[in-house]
Amino acid sequence: MSGDVTYGGPPGGPDATGTPPGAAPRPARRPRTVGIAWGLLGLNTLGSAGAETIVSLPRSLIQMVTMGALVAAFALALAVNLRLRIRPSAFVSLLTLLLVPSVISSVDLESGFGALFRCSRLALFVGTLWLLSRWWDGGFTFVRSHIRMYYAVLGSVAAGLAVSPGTAMPDLYGGRLVGAWWPLTPPQIGQYAAVIIGLTALLALGRRTTGAGAAVVIVPAGVLLALSHTRTATVGLLVGLTLAIGSLLLTSAAARRFFAWTVLCAAVAAVWFASAVQSWFLRGQSQENFSSLTGRAKVWDALLAAPRTTSERLFGTGLGDKSYDGLPIDNSWLAVYHEQGLTGTAIVAAIIAVLGGVALLRPPSLPRACAIFLISYCAISSYTEAGLGDASPYLLHLAVAASLLAAPPAATPLPADPVSRRRVPRWARERR
Repeated sequence: MSGDVTYGGPPGGPDATGTPPGAAPRPARRPRTVGIAWGLLGLNTLGSAGAETIVSLPRSLIQMVTMGALVAAFALALAVNLRLRIRPSAFVSLLTLLLVPSVISSVDLESGFGALFRCSRLALFVGTLWLLSRWWDGGFTFVRSHIRMYYAVLGSVAAGLAVSPGTAMPDLYGGRLVGAWWPLTPPQIGQYAAVIIGLTALLALGRRTTGAGAAVVIVPAGVLLALSHTRTATVGLLVGLTLAIGSLLLTSAAARRFFAWTVLCAAVAAVWFASAVQSWFLRGQSQENFSSLTGRAKVWDALLAAPRTTSERLFGTGLGDKSYDGLPIDNSWLAVYHEQGLTGTAIVAAIIAVLGGVALLRPPSLPRACAIFLISYCAISSYTEAGLGDASPYLLHLAVAASLLAAPPAATPLPADPVSRRRVPRWARERR
């Protein structure tokens, strides 16, 4: 299936579709398979590490499922785009360029054969994005697929909490919410909840969904975000929504009213619930532990102080598990520097800069606001979360932003039916 299908029924010319001669055709319909492929990409990025689950799942089985999901996503994307029609995209082009330092640093096998496997995974991930880029048209189709995908993931988290609260909120994570069916960590749950809350709130603000439909998503996701105690996701949500709604203030009265009420409610909450908010953010930690970002700063200092060769500085040590000396790096920029060197860091910075620059140059609109939210959320989260240099949910968030910033394809007018010339009798021509 090539995907060259127009709304209105089977092909058969203007009369079959109801399109008048010479009129612009309707945009190409997005096959349902594209949404399935997007969901499989999300499944691939869920990861295989986390707390113990209700039903013990071997890590090898989880990795087989996630990698199989990526292969299936690529196969489905290829099946609906057999003619390999893609849209020019600076975002995916830069991701493709990121493969260069990844491969250069991984071929010497310093990080083991797993580095080459991760390079193959990233290449397949980027290839799938290229195939799906054909349907990036500045619309909300990928936004809705994104929300549905992570809403389903959070639904499994809520089901695990209902079935086994002790497993879903173990003491190992300080009573924070984890995935009880699939091994999801609290930061993952907080990230997914914050992203769908922000996108759904913006869709409701732009009247692209009903208030009841938005509440069905925002309320349970907000509860799960609070139970996950994820500070980075909360700050990213608040700052991202502020920037996104701020981009609409000059053109949307609804955005101005929402912003005014939000500021008022935030001021009241800051007065009445200051101690509760402070306690939630501290999570029972000491001020020293809080200031050192739960020990992250020590890992960052050790990583930066480690001796490196010129090749390692330029191209890194190869794609790994985003850890240093057995401890998680939890910083996208340092993780990229460690694994893909200064070259990879410059490419990732270019990705954020290009997407942010394009968003700023676009006229105010709801798609632009949603893109600003996703870009700002990923930029804020990159300080305490890793993932911008490898196949991850953060790259999927940025891919949705790129689809929102893509210009709608120019519709090519259908050729008008040639006007049939009336046959003039010979005797009439002779009279002339």
